[in-house]
Amino acid sequence: MSKPYKQIKLASILGILGNIFLMIIKGIIGIITNSNAMLADCFNSTSDVFSSILTYVGNKIASKPKDDDHNLGHGKAEYVYALLISIIMFLLGGKTFLNSLTSLIKGKTYSFSIWLIVVCLITIIIKLSLYFYTNHIAKKYHNFLLKANATDHRNDSVITTCNLISCLLSMLNIYFIDSIVGMLISLWIIITAFQIFKDSYNVLMDKSIDEETKNKVLDIIKKYPEIKKINHFNSTPVGYRYQISFTIFVDGNLKTFESHAIADKLEDEIEDNLKEIYLTVIHVNPL
Repeated sequence: MSKPYKQIKLASILGILGNIFLMIIKGIIGIITNSNAMLADCFNSTSDVFSSILTYVGNKIASKPKDDDHNLGHGKAEYVYALLISIIMFLLGGKTFLNSLTSLIKGKTYSFSIWLIVVCLITIIIKLSLYFYTNHIAKKYHNFLLKANATDHRNDSVITTCNLISCLLSMLNIYFIDSIVGMLISLWIIITAFQIFKDSYNVLMDKSIDEETKNKVLDIIKKYPEIKKINHFNSTPVGYRYQISFTIFVDGNLKTFESHAIADKLEDEIEDNLKEIYLTVIHVNPL
C-alpha cells in the first residue's frame, strides 16, 4: 500500500469519525431544542458522513493500478463518487431549506440551551482541525475527492459560526434568525454541491487541460531548438491528472533514432516536472 493512499485513507477515516460524532450531538441537541439552524447543521453533517465514506471508497478504487480492462487506471472513480456526493448534498440542502422556510413563515420558536453553544464551539474546533489536515494532504497528493472534503470542512466551520450567532441572539428572544440561518446553511450546501457536480462532470466529459498547465508544457517544448513546430495537441483527464499527446516536427535529415531520442527526452522532462501530467505521447514527423 503506497504512502499517498495510506495518508488519504487516514484523512477519510478521520472525516468519517468526526462527522458521525458531530451528526449525533447536533441531532440530539437539535431535536431537544427544536432549533432549525442546529437541525440544518445536523443534516449537513449527515451529508458529510456520506461524503467521507464515498471519499474513502472512491479513493480505494481510484488507487488501483491500470490493468487490461482499464488501460489508463481507475482515476475517474474519484469523480464518479464526487458526483454522487453532490447529488446527496443537493437533496439534503433542498429538504432543509424548505423546513427552515416553513418555520420562518409560521414564526416557530425554540428552546434555548447552553448546549447549543457548546455543540457549535466543539464543531468549529473539530472542523477547522479536519480542514487544515485534509487540505494539506489534498494539496500534497493533488486528490480531488479529498479537496472536496477539505472545502466542506471549511464551509462547515463558517456555517456553524452563523449557527452560533443565531444561538446567542436567541438569548435576547430573537428567534427568526434561527430559521434564516437554517436557510442560509441549506443554500450553502446547495451551492457547494453544484460546484462539486460541475467539476466532476467536466472531468467525466473529458474536459481539456487548463491553459496554465498547457502553457507549462509548451514552455518546456520551447527549450528544444531541434523542434521546429508542434500541432495536434490533445489531452484526456485520467482522474485528477492528464494524458497528453501532440506531434512534433524535426529536421527531416535527422536519423530515426535521433528524432525519437528527442521525443523520449521531452516526454521524461514533462512528466518529471509536471505532476498534473500522467502520460505524454509524442508523435514525430519530419519537416
